[in-house]
Amino acid sequence: MEEIGAAKIQIREDISQMTSALSENQIAEKTRAIEARLFEFANFLEAKIALLYVNGDYEVQTEKIIKRSYDYNKIVVLPAFDPEKFEMNLMKVDRFAKELVPGPRKVLEPDANRCKTVPMERIDIAIIPGLAFDEKGGRIGSGRGYYDRLIPKLAITTRKVALTFEEQIVPQIPMESHDKHVDIIITDQRIIYKI
Repeated sequence: MEEIGAAKIQIREDISQMTSALSENQIAEKTRAIEARLFEFANFLEAKIALLYVNGDYEVQTEKIIKRSYDYNKIVVLPAFDPEKFEMNLMKVDRFAKELVPGPRKVLEPDANRCKTVPMERIDIAIIPGLAFDEKGGRIGSGRGYYDRLIPKLAITTRKVALTFEEQIVPQIPMESHDKHVDIIITDQRIIYKI
């Protein structure tokens, strides 16, 4: 267990260094490529209710993706985090700029006074963030386990898709029993289906 924890810390540090070395132009270019792939991806196009996220550091920038999703008549769902329970409340956001407030993680999230909760079983596609992934769908997140707790609660038919820079793909993610996989990974260079 300690070895796996140490390996995850090392991967987080390596990826943080690698992504912080990317220029703003490189990040913008890679993000555009990921967005283009996502909006050509059949599972995303067919989905009516999409769980997205507002990005933190070292995650693919999602503001344009969220705003463009409205143009595709998606019902946009974003997570509101409960740091005491390490859980999230999934909420429908109709107006990106007007219905978000700074959350406990210093990232914008839905305002509970303006947004309605969406049952997990209604989510058609879940876009899952992470710092690093492998080609088998293994992922390393922030280390707080929010998404590892969420993934098993989603319907089995809900596609779990990660958006990430190619540089964040590593040979193997050390997985523990509580760690959960994603089904598909979209990078700036390719789409990876879990082996």
